[in-house]
Amino acid sequence: MWFPIILTILVGYMLGNLNGAVSISNLLAKKDVREQGSGNAGLTNFLRMFGPSSALLVVCVDMLKAVLACQVGKLLLTPYGCPLDGVLIGGMAVCIGHIFPALLGFHGGKGVLSGVTVALMADWRLGLLALGIFAVCLFVTRYVSLSSILGTLSFVIAFPVMYGAQSPLASVLGAALGLLVVFMHRSNVGRLLKGTERKATFSKFKKK
Repeated sequence: MWFPIILTILVGYMLGNLNGAVSISNLLAKKDVREQGSGNAGLTNFLRMFGPSSALLVVCVDMLKAVLACQVGKLLLTPYGCPLDGVLIGGMAVCIGHIFPALLGFHGGKGVLSGVTVALMADWRLGLLALGIFAVCLFVTRYVSLSSILGTLSFVIAFPVMYGAQSPLASVLGAALGLLVVFMHRSNVGRLLKGTERKATFSKFKKK
């Protein structure tokens, strides 16, 4: 059983190295999003720097790679009776690859988009719960980071409650995945506490 697990991790990690924001910014604007704005290789910084017209491509890349990683894990581990474990192993690997991409100098994004895709693949109900909390919080506060953290924490809490007895490994992986995404927002938490975090303003975007 170790071979399919290792293969799932390797495939997921390499898929994670395909960063949507970095790839699309270089392809369409001939600029690296990591050298623009906040320097983060994520969707929020991409939107601020390059606008919404090409942001859908970033969404597609980062969601599709997470779907593929989860499907590979599910395919390889289903014969061993562990489909959910496979989804979470592939999901964890793709998120680690997205956050710490070896092919991009270990300078990636914060894993929110890939993470929510993994949540949807693991249990669409919990994924929608996380998205719902994100949307409500964003509407009320206009803080993308706070919305991402609260949405992620809802998954961290709900997933072990639903799957802790059924699949302890999947439960641990699901919680660890969510906590990793929250950890990547630690600098945002500091700015939120200081009152210096930027609010989302989607009415205007910089043109590059």
